[in-house]
Amino acid sequence: MTLNRPIRPRGLISLVPMIDVMLILLVFFMVTSTYLNLDMIPAVEPSEGAAGRPQSPAGTLMIRLGADGVPVLRGTALDQDTLRATLASAIVEEPLTQVVILPSGAAQTQALIAVMDSAALAGVTRLRVLRLEAAQ
Repeated sequence: MTLNRPIRPRGLISLVPMIDVMLILLVFFMVTSTYLNLDMIPAVEPSEGAAGRPQSPAGTLMIRLGADGVPVLRGTALDQDTLRATLASAIVEEPLTQVVILPSGAAQTQALIAVMDSAALAGVTRLRVLRLEAAQ
């Protein structure tokens, strides 16, 4: 008499745990990664009138925002209406003019928003807020 053991089917390798681990890693890397600032790479589009020549670089206007909330452009303190008119005339002359706002650390956020609103109403499309920190 011989003993015959029943043949056990071979176990299937399940991919579900590996897929779970991969999804967890994917979510982890997506959450912890930093995104590139694509504005770092300057892109110059050729002008319509010039055949293949890039446009001349646009000017830059710097608006300093003091602790009192008054915007200063080229050393002159301006109210919101005068600032809007000045920026609108600069945009008419050069549509690609970049406006950089340099707020003081003591300036209120509402003053910064008011300057940004004035720039948007003047038609500024290239607006940056620059924050400087002291070296330690």
